[in-house]
Amino acid sequence: MSVRTVAAGDTLELRYALRPRGGDDIVSNFEDTEAETVTLGDGTLAPMLEQWLVDLLPGERHVFLLDPWQAFGASQAELIQTLPKTDLPADMEFAVDQLVEFAMPNGQTLAGRILEIGDDVVKVDFNHPLADLSIEFEVEIDRIL
Repeated sequence: MSVRTVAAGDTLELRYALRPRGGDDIVSNFEDTEAETVTLGDGTLAPMLEQWLVDLLPGERHVFLLDPWQAFGASQAELIQTLPKTDLPADMEFAVDQLVEFAMPNGQTLAGRILEIGDDVVKVDFNHPLADLSIEFEVEIDRIL
C-alpha cells in the first residue's frame, strides 16, 4: 500500500502552529492529546494556509516561512472601524489590545482588536492579527482520513 499525499478536499488529522517569524506561537495544537481534524476547503484553515498542505506526506513535519502576501495579507484601512459603545455588550469590560468577538447580523462572529477606547466609541481593528507579518506555519499531518 503506497502512502498518498494530501490533495484538495481531503479530511486530515493534523497538528500545526502559527507564529510571527521568530516569535511566540499564536496558535498551536502540538501539545494537544489529539490532532485536529480538518477538511480542506471547509473554512477551518485559511485557504492561503491550506495550499501549503497539498502534496505533503503524513508523518513529516514542515515549517513554511511565509511573507505577508502568502499568509494573511496586508492590513486594510477599511477594516479599522469606530463603533458606538452601544453596539457592544453592555456588561463587557474593554482593554486596549484586547481581542473581542463581535456577532454579525448574519450570525457569524468576527474578531477585532481594540485600538482605542473613547467616552462613547471604541476603535476596533478587524484585520487578521497576523496581517502585515511574515509568519511561520509549522505543520505535521498525522493521517489522511
